[in-house]
Amino acid sequence: MGVLEGKVVLVTGAAGGIGKECALLAAREGAKVVVNDLGGSVSGGDEGDAGPAQKTANEIKAAGGEAVANSESVTSMASVKGMVQQAMDTYGGLHAIINPAGILRDGMFHKMTDEDWDQVIEVHLRGAYNVSRASVEHFRGQQEGSYVHFTSTSGLIGNIGQANYAAAKLGVMGLSRILAMEGAMKNVRSNIIAPFAWTRMIASIPIKDEASAQRVERMKNSMRADQVAQLAIALASPEAKDVTGQIFGVRGNEVVLFDQPRPIRSMAKVEGWDPRSLLDVALPAMKNSFFDAGASASVFPYDPI
Repeated sequence: MGVLEGKVVLVTGAAGGIGKECALLAAREGAKVVVNDLGGSVSGGDEGDAGPAQKTANEIKAAGGEAVANSESVTSMASVKGMVQQAMDTYGGLHAIINPAGILRDGMFHKMTDEDWDQVIEVHLRGAYNVSRASVEHFRGQQEGSYVHFTSTSGLIGNIGQANYAAAKLGVMGLSRILAMEGAMKNVRSNIIAPFAWTRMIASIPIKDEASAQRVERMKNSMRADQVAQLAIALASPEAKDVTGQIFGVRGNEVVLFDQPRPIRSMAKVEGWDPRSLLDVALPAMKNSFFDAGASASVFPYDPI
């Protein structure tokens, strides 16, 4: 028996990359799968296509699994409610949502357009809200449910040219944490994954020098979407009943547990602080504990395992 035997799982962004691998693996592990994908481009600037989601569903069925396709957008609450209802109508239930759907519109912040900001926030953060809000009452009512949302080291650590993406993905972290806290008494779990994987989203990042070309080649060969899917399916399984509110990363064959913001140092002054004393005393005392402005590559400088 698979770890999702008898369960119904909705997977967004499931026409390619991590989403597709999650949908395929969920089916192999016994789940009935609602395969969602708008079928649009990486930038999200088109109307989409029903074909890609159907192709993934067909692959699942050809392998002996059960799947139904959905080509609506996670940015529409009405559409997401339709996905939840589709799961109920087709398979009689819904037990987990795996939500890697996303787009990229990279650019330096001082050149970023309002549209590029809004579109990325809409897909990633609003999309995470929509799939969670549309299903949370159902999960609470049946006292079972798992969210596997996706964050990014662009938000957790930072990457140049991705202010919109970083803001959205850090927002997803906060959302997942509250879902976990509020759902604890009802067996509703939420975890997030920061994936390192070669997908068409990563392939869209421009290569500007030899160093970045080599790094991209390492990613392409050593960090695959199917490796990320293994953890996503494990977290979606009811066997992970004690795992909630956590931030994970998957980098090749390495699974990372991230820490979460907690105080690391404090300074107190009985008579109170003013700007001068803060500049002269508090900030210099804390300086050795400051984090640098390095990108995620500076935190993970080693080759994937």
